[in-house]
Amino acid sequence: MEQFLRVGVITTTHGVKGEVKVFPTTDDPQRFKKLKEIWVENPKGRSCRKVESVKFFKQFVILKLEGIDDMDQAMLFKNSDLLVDREHAMPLAENENYIVDLIGLKVVSDEGEDLGVVTDVLQTGANDVYEIKLKSGKTVLFPAIRQCILDVNLEKGEVLAHVMEGLLDL
Repeated sequence: MEQFLRVGVITTTHGVKGEVKVFPTTDDPQRFKKLKEIWVENPKGRSCRKVESVKFFKQFVILKLEGIDDMDQAMLFKNSDLLVDREHAMPLAENENYIVDLIGLKVVSDEGEDLGVVTDVLQTGANDVYEIKLKSGKTVLFPAIRQCILDVNLEKGEVLAHVMEGLLDL
């Protein structure tokens, strides 16, 4: 299991005082208000920074992070991922999972057939959709609804699914 969970991506600078514009990848961007520190990860490595201020602008979060004090310094962090450790992640409701924990799970049908592996989770608004790469190499989409995804067992590394009529037709 991943220790760190991505909550956003720095897209660019904001202003001249070192603030960065963040595209949130979390369900609740308001969570940034509660963060005291955040991990910044880019090809140069991962570092922990204190969050000095949080503002919101349209769909973006504007952050001021400790040690980034001007536009030139902020530009060095463009395209960096923002992470929280699991200890500081938002708590999950019953039957919820972090997407990163679903990727790579084996998918088995309720008839015992080994179907394939979860390769992605698409968030559509109405419900999530699991992208599954079948053993044949084809990719199919399964809606994450009770009638289709029967159980997610992280300990077993497995998703139990009911293959609804037409899901495997191309």
